[in-house]
Amino acid sequence: MSTLRLTMSQALVRHLAAQYVRDEESGEQLPLFGGVFAIFGHGNVAGLGEALYQHREQLPTYRAHNEQAMANAAIAYAKAHMRRRMMAVTSSIGPGATNLLTSAALAHVNRLPVLLLPGDIFVSRAPDPVLQQLEDFGDGTVSVNDCFRPVSRYFDRIVKPQQLLTALPRAMHVLTDAALCGPVTLALPQDVQAEAFDWPETFFAPRVHSIRRLPPTQEDIGAAAQALRHAKHPVLIAGGGALYAQASDAVRRFADTHGVPVAETQAGKGTLSWQHPLQLGPAGVCGSTAANELLAEADVVLAVGTRLQDFTTGSNALYPGARVITLNVNSYDALKGGDVQLLADARLGLEALSSALDGWRVDAGWKNRAEQIAQAWRNTVDDITSHRELAPGTLPYDGEIIGAVQRSHPDSARHDIVVCAAGTLPAELEKLWRTDTPGGYHMEYGYSCMGYEIAGGLGVKMAKPECEVIVMLGDGSYLMLNSEIATSVMLGLKLIIVVLDNRGFGCINRLQQACGGAPFNNMLDDCLQGADGAPAIDFATHARSMGAHAEHVHSIAELEQALARARASTRTYLIAIDTDHRRTTEVGGAWWEVAVPEVSARDAVKDARRAYETAKQQQRPFPGQPHDA
Repeated sequence: MSTLRLTMSQALVRHLAAQYVRDEESGEQLPLFGGVFAIFGHGNVAGLGEALYQHREQLPTYRAHNEQAMANAAIAYAKAHMRRRMMAVTSSIGPGATNLLTSAALAHVNRLPVLLLPGDIFVSRAPDPVLQQLEDFGDGTVSVNDCFRPVSRYFDRIVKPQQLLTALPRAMHVLTDAALCGPVTLALPQDVQAEAFDWPETFFAPRVHSIRRLPPTQEDIGAAAQALRHAKHPVLIAGGGALYAQASDAVRRFADTHGVPVAETQAGKGTLSWQHPLQLGPAGVCGSTAANELLAEADVVLAVGTRLQDFTTGSNALYPGARVITLNVNSYDALKGGDVQLLADARLGLEALSSALDGWRVDAGWKNRAEQIAQAWRNTVDDITSHRELAPGTLPYDGEIIGAVQRSHPDSARHDIVVCAAGTLPAELEKLWRTDTPGGYHMEYGYSCMGYEIAGGLGVKMAKPECEVIVMLGDGSYLMLNSEIATSVMLGLKLIIVVLDNRGFGCINRLQQACGGAPFNNMLDDCLQGADGAPAIDFATHARSMGAHAEHVHSIAELEQALARARASTRTYLIAIDTDHRRTTEVGGAWWEVAVPEVSARDAVKDARRAYETAKQQQRPFPGQPHDA
């Protein structure tokens, strides 16, 4: 057997560079890993850093400014590629490693692949304790990297170089499996990174991965078809799994063939064009009037590729009378509906189900009504987003700004990718952003991680350089994590960043008051302050200090002009605008369970508790259990 003598780090990098994936549509063979994000420290610079330098042409290394941010960018890259391509991320030990934990949890919740390679303490223990080492008084084997275990789909600590021979194939399997997909952590002790081993040359042979599609069983298809054939008022909910399975055409054909109206989740938005006659818009807490009205009357809900998160189901109170068919490649998620489970790839499952339903269509009255209220919702969106002239002294709100952003390009629904994650904007964007393109709406709302937005936008731009990537975020998210503006400038990857400044955490401030609480510690004006008061933050000047073009605008008209300049720019361009935190899109939405105190001295809390108890009576009992047929 022919062998190569390499360090563990050199073998790891060479193996990653030899992994490929075949595009299903074109048949093109592409590198599985688009590159490696790295921030070096003593825990990875000598071993892994040297190996990455050797292979920098085959596997590019990108420098970032914050470990969490670079991991978020890597995750966004994979999401933009519908989980077909991905990136690796490496940090030193200690704070560099623990900075990756939030991103690991984000990838885990969202079922998105990322390979995390944190440095680790010396296996030899010769310099014990090494700089930045956490010491467990009762267990000498523990390091901070053990924190990755609950937020990784696969975790391993490589204490001998040859362990890569089994660990890496297992890692590749998890990263490319539709059901297991999520973060993989390989902790790399810094002395082991530098150790050599005689590796079989076959370990570095190119391997082309195929994303396997799980076909449905006839038994599952028969049960789902029977449930739908008896349905009078069915609704399909398209989740992120429909996008990742590239099932957009299958969803459209199912709707056209059988007349079933379609609602979407945050992760699934864009599966069906916003202009489709049976496109109801988003479901649930941030939902449209059309989707929530029909879901409340649905007798069967076909949930395709969704985790059925509380924002989709209205905390299990939106459609308590419906039987739920869950079509999901992940058995854990397929069980959540409780009635009929269809374990399969979303595209194959829908195609097989449509064939089993040959000749069946929903009642014409239900289809016609769905088309009418779907059009009414589109008219509502047009009305909200077309507002340009505001009363003197009135600040704009998110809906009006979203309208200005989309008007700034004649084909925004096909040309732009909007990126967001947290605060008020996810609700407004889910209701009001219009896209014709799968992937044109990039929302991280599984973990809803403040600070994801700019770094995520960078990852999307790396994946889709031909698209205009527009990051929309509030001042709170910007202040949490903005360093990758500098990285985008350094890499020549232009973003358009729109900062909506409402001077605080406006979304949680409204939730606080809706639960009966007094406005407290959310808006800058409602928190403890020193003698000089809260600062007036100049976001444009801050962005310019990192190399971006930037300006602050004062009206929708000025915003439209600035957006034209931003689109013409070749460099990252930030636009800041003051907004009113009190105004939101009032139409649509559904109840969301946030527990209200049973006991309080505040009358407002007592009133909110009574409303909470009333709403809970509408919840489906024991979600996940079969519903009476």
